Amino acid sequence: MIGELAALGAAICWTASAVLYKRALQKTKPVSANVVRLTSTGGILLLVLVAAGKFGVLTSLPLNAAVLASVSGIVGLGLGDTLYMASLKLVGVARAVPITCTYPLFNILWATLIVGENVSSWAFIGAAAILSGIWLIAHEEEPDQTEIQTKTLAKGVILALATAVMWSISITMINMVVTLPQSNRFDYALAVNAIRVAAIAVVLLASAPIIDRHHGFLKMERKTLILLIVGGMVALALGWFLLTVGLQNAPESRAVPISSTTPLFSTLLAIVLLRERVTFRNALGSVIIVGGIFLIFVV
Repeated sequence: MIGELAALGAAICWTASAVLYKRALQKTKPVSANVVRLTSTGGILLLVLVAAGKFGVLTSLPLNAAVLASVSGIVGLGLGDTLYMASLKLVGVARAVPITCTYPLFNILWATLIVGENVSSWAFIGAAAILSGIWLIAHEEEPDQTEIQTKTLAKGVILALATAVMWSISITMINMVVTLPQSNRFDYALAVNAIRVAAIAVVLLASAPIIDRHHGFLKMERKTLILLIVGGMVALALGWFLLTVGLQNAPESRAVPISSTTPLFSTLLAIVLLRERVTFRNALGSVIIVGGIFLIFVV
């Protein structure tokens, strides 16, 4: 039960952070936003480890675990989350989040291609459901929609799908780390998450002069800065820690689909907090995607 509750907590954290990111992106660019949230969260996580007297756990990580966690951070948080923020900026929370949460479909694909796992007929039905849900969201047109708006929607959908691919690779790597024999401890989960965030934070800071030439991450308004720092702590510190705990205490086939219920929460919050226009097609697509994920993993 601890694993399932932790996975559900991760889904709620990622929903809340999406709302914070969307508001912050009204005043800044995705690359600048990612530099700020990752460097601030990485620094805070390392300080927490030191304050809790757990820094030794970080230095005692096996080399293979440290490398996998670092690469997972670069792929998932560096590439994936930058694409995610770009998608949020273009099409909003209610559309971007459900599509990005199709990453379990790609996790199944990697498990099949790399590990050689057998795929049940229910998995194919689930995959078809997910694709149907994406189609409903991506082909939602309004009567007065212009050509530019149509192209923006298409670009946002493509970016969201690319995000899902990056996240699936990142999660596969994290699952490899937390299934190591010495990984069944809470402090280990905290250390793995810290090194994951810190690794990409260092990479982004080093490459900031190239990827953020106008130094937008140094010129942010205080409100935008606070939104990104809080969002980073909620999603990266708490959310990913909870997912790691979920993978430690529950099978991947149960933890991953529960963590993927984010679209259901995001649709509600997009209406209540962001005043986004959520149509019946959008809501139905979100529900179908979540249903497809459960078919893949649970049945």
